[in-house]
Amino acid sequence: MSMSASGADRAPRNAPPSPARAPKYPRLDRKGQKALLSRIIKRAAHDPANATSASGKVAPVVVFDLDGTLFDNRPRSHAILQELAAEWESRHPEHASRLARLRAEEMAYLLSDSLARVGLTDAERVAEATAFWKERFFADDHLRHDVPVAGGPEFAKACYDAGAVLVYLTGRDLPLMGIGSFRSLRDHGFPIGVPGTELVLKPDAAMPDEEFKRVEMPKLARVGTIIAAFDNEPVNCNTVLAQNPGCDSVLIDTQHLPGAPPLDAGVHVIADFRLA
Repeated sequence: MSMSASGADRAPRNAPPSPARAPKYPRLDRKGQKALLSRIIKRAAHDPANATSASGKVAPVVVFDLDGTLFDNRPRSHAILQELAAEWESRHPEHASRLARLRAEEMAYLLSDSLARVGLTDAERVAEATAFWKERFFADDHLRHDVPVAGGPEFAKACYDAGAVLVYLTGRDLPLMGIGSFRSLRDHGFPIGVPGTELVLKPDAAMPDEEFKRVEMPKLARVGTIIAAFDNEPVNCNTVLAQNPGCDSVLIDTQHLPGAPPLDAGVHVIADFRLA
């Protein structure tokens, strides 16, 4: 994911876009999306007690990013800005009124763009809003506002039930967001806290997301063989495919860091995780 108004200054943590937004990348249609996801579930079939299963003794691994991939974090940003609007009501009533008009689905990738959409461009107020937002966005408590991307919990559970190990590999950091991330996955019905699931977070919030994933992805060989990986950042999709040529690398077409590199031709692009 990325830092804007859904993720701001600390790159990669995204939030899904407005439903009206035209996809930037050619997406699979619903039929193609269903075929891809169904194939991945089939590839996830594994019985560690049966050496004749599709993957033998080596567990198939499905990797998921969180922000902008499994979760829409726009409601998190929206809730934070509504708290700020309430705080500004007595000090900056005009700006508070503008913030109150902002809707979750209108959140842009960059916080400054979201604020500009409601005419809030005053440099001092934007700086104050950014500081207020960052302190809360990258913390456990407000993760409760995130909502799953359509079909996410069901697809993750189908992969797990088939026999895959699920690895949630996220650009969130352990000290500030670990507890909230676990709680959010649990509360929304994703397999977590049971054998065959792992939540992997950055040790330090300052570490760039791209670097973290590039370094940690190969270490997942300790768990099994990556058969599929889902992310909303093109650079991460390209990296996982380069490191694991036999996997299905899938871009969830929500939002991504501005200036992203071209997407590798071997990466699949889908809107969400719905099978129907």
